[in-house]
Amino acid sequence: MIGTFSKVGALCAVVALSACTNPNSLGGGFGGAGSGAGTDVNAGIVPGSANDPTSPAYFQQTVGDRVLFVVDQSTLTDEGRAVLAGQATWLQTNTDYVAVIEGHADEQGTREYNLALGARRANAVREYLVSQGVDGNRLKTLSYGKERPAEICSAEACYSLNRRAVTIISAGLTS
Repeated sequence: MIGTFSKVGALCAVVALSACTNPNSLGGGFGGAGSGAGTDVNAGIVPGSANDPTSPAYFQQTVGDRVLFVVDQSTLTDEGRAVLAGQATWLQTNTDYVAVIEGHADEQGTREYNLALGARRANAVREYLVSQGVDGNRLKTLSYGKERPAEICSAEACYSLNRRAVTIISAGLTS
């Protein structure tokens, strides 16, 4: 008798597990609800996560939130323009967001010089985004100069990561 219960239990477990592996198993499979017809294309997207194309996390991780600059320069590189083109597209698609563009510099030079350089870098990014069709009223600039390094060390590897402009996305005010 115990052998019969074990076989029935095993059979129930197999049936239950096979139902779990087929998301349409309860939908009938005849073109009706649950058969895959009209399946929501956003089914695997978690709102606000890095896989949600409308989220700031997606912007930061997939589009890219920063561009790097050459020593003592505020001129955009080709790589920087490519990132900014993606930012412009995202901002035009997601009009409920505003952005603050932070300009940064490495630790070399005076505080005053680096604040001015950070401001020029932030403005270069802003001007590029506006030239790509982003409403300038949605963009603000801010310079931190050398005050908020991404990396701390006195080597070129760190300096190069600190010469940047970072676009910070936040929900805007609706009018």
